[in-house]
Amino acid sequence: MYRRLQLCSNRGGFEAIPEPPHPIDLRAAKARLEAAGVPVVDARVILIASLGPEVTISRAGRLLFKTQDGDEAERAFTRLRILLGLSGKAGRDAGEPGGG
Repeated sequence: MYRRLQLCSNRGGFEAIPEPPHPIDLRAAKARLEAAGVPVVDARVILIASLGPEVTISRAGRLLFKTQDGDEAERAFTRLRILLGLSGKAGRDAGEPGGG
Protein backbone atom coordinates (compact mmCIF):
# COMPACT_ATOMS: atom_id res chain seq x y z
CA MET A 1 0.00 0.00 0.00
CA TYR A 2 2.71 2.54 0.99
CA ARG A 3 5.57 2.59 -1.48
CA ARG A 4 7.69 5.59 -0.49
CA LEU A 5 8.31 8.45 1.89
CA GLN A 6 8.84 11.70 0.09
CA LEU A 7 10.00 15.08 1.24
CA CYS A 8 7.16 17.62 1.35
CA SER A 9 7.35 20.58 -1.00
CA ASN A 10 7.99 22.94 1.94
CA ARG A 11 10.77 20.60 3.11
CA GLY A 12 9.30 20.63 6.62
CA GLY A 13 8.53 16.92 6.79
CA PHE A 14 8.02 13.66 4.99
CA GLU A 15 4.78 12.17 3.73
CA ALA A 16 3.60 8.70 2.87
CA ILE A 17 0.59 8.35 0.58
CA PRO A 18 -1.09 4.98 0.03
CA GLU A 19 -1.11 3.66 -3.54
CA PRO A 20 -3.84 2.73 -4.31
CA PRO A 21 -5.79 4.94 -1.92
CA HIS A 22 -6.72 3.16 1.31
CA PRO A 23 -8.76 4.91 4.01
CA ILE A 24 -7.85 4.46 7.67
CA ASP A 25 -10.50 3.98 10.36
CA LEU A 26 -9.36 6.75 12.71
CA ARG A 27 -11.38 5.48 15.67
CA ALA A 28 -9.73 2.04 15.44
CA ALA A 29 -6.30 3.60 14.81
CA LYS A 30 -6.65 5.81 17.89
CA ALA A 31 -7.59 2.81 20.04
CA ARG A 32 -4.59 0.79 18.80
CA LEU A 33 -2.15 3.65 19.31
CA GLU A 34 -3.43 4.44 22.80
CA ALA A 35 -3.30 0.73 23.74
CA ALA A 36 0.40 0.81 22.77
CA GLY A 37 0.98 3.86 24.98
CA VAL A 38 1.30 6.35 22.12
CA PRO A 39 -0.08 9.82 22.95
CA VAL A 40 -2.77 10.75 20.41
CA VAL A 41 -4.76 13.93 19.76
CA ASP A 42 -8.08 13.29 18.03
CA ALA A 43 -8.95 16.26 15.82
CA ARG A 44 -11.96 14.41 14.31
CA VAL A 45 -10.76 14.40 10.69
CA ILE A 46 -7.15 13.60 11.59
CA LEU A 47 -5.15 12.02 14.38
CA ILE A 48 -1.90 13.49 15.66
CA ALA A 49 0.37 10.85 17.18
CA SER A 50 3.64 11.32 19.04
CA LEU A 51 6.05 8.72 17.65
CA GLY A 52 9.34 10.58 17.98
CA PRO A 53 8.31 12.99 15.32
CA GLU A 54 4.72 14.14 15.39
CA VAL A 55 2.71 12.18 12.81
CA THR A 56 -0.54 13.39 11.28
CA ILE A 57 -2.81 10.54 10.14
CA SER A 58 -5.66 11.40 7.77
CA ARG A 59 -8.82 9.42 7.06
CA ALA A 60 -7.64 9.09 3.46
CA GLY A 61 -4.55 7.24 4.69
CA ARG A 62 -2.04 10.02 4.12
CA LEU A 63 0.68 10.18 6.77
CA LEU A 64 2.72 13.30 7.47
CA PHE A 65 5.89 12.98 9.56
CA LYS A 66 6.90 16.37 10.96
CA THR A 67 10.66 16.00 10.81
CA GLN A 68 13.35 16.93 8.33
CA ASP A 69 15.32 13.82 9.29
CA GLY A 70 14.55 11.07 6.78
CA ASP A 71 15.88 8.31 9.05
CA GLU A 72 13.64 9.47 11.89
CA ALA A 73 10.64 9.52 9.51
CA GLU A 74 11.43 5.96 8.35
CA ARG A 75 11.68 4.70 11.95
CA ALA A 76 8.37 6.34 12.86
CA PHE A 77 6.72 4.92 9.74
CA THR A 78 7.96 1.42 10.55
CA ARG A 79 6.57 1.66 14.08
CA LEU A 80 3.26 3.09 12.85
CA ARG A 81 2.99 0.39 10.18
CA ILE A 82 3.38 -2.31 12.84
CA LEU A 83 1.01 -0.69 15.34
CA LEU A 84 -1.74 -0.11 12.77
CA GLY A 85 -1.15 -3.18 10.60
CA LEU A 86 -0.43 -1.11 7.48
CA SER A 87 1.04 -2.90 4.50
CA GLY A 88 3.96 -1.99 2.33
CA LYS A 89 7.31 -0.34 2.82
CA ALA A 90 8.01 3.33 2.49
CA GLY A 91 11.62 3.86 1.53
CA ARG A 92 12.64 7.40 0.82
CA ASP A 93 12.04 8.75 -2.66
CA ALA A 94 14.95 10.61 -4.20
CA GLY A 95 12.61 12.31 -6.66
CA GLU A 96 10.67 15.53 -6.50
CA PRO A 97 9.21 16.72 -3.20
CA GLY A 98 5.55 15.96 -2.59
CA GLY A 99 2.73 18.25 -1.62
CA GLY A 100 3.02 18.16 2.21
